[in-house]
Amino acid sequence: SYKVMLNGPAPWGFRLQGGKDFSMPLSISRLTPGGKAAQSGVGVGDWVLYIDGESTSSMTHIEAQNRIRACGDRLCLTLSR
Repeated sequence: SYKVMLNGPAPWGFRLQGGKDFSMPLSISRLTPGGKAAQSGVGVGDWVLYIDGESTSSMTHIEAQNRIRACGDRLCLTLSR
């Protein structure tokens, strides 16, 4: 696993898929070319393990989106390839 710190404000340059409500782990489904996530080395298909230190294992898709929105100007993600 690896950590990235994205400095805001949003947009962060990625799209999520999955979540507890989809019975799938949260993962990165798309990156904006040249966006903040892509520049930080985030890859399509990477699993999102933590959002700002909070485990995503029991998060629904919307909970994860809301958690990311609540981050403000700094988003810390722990990801796994």
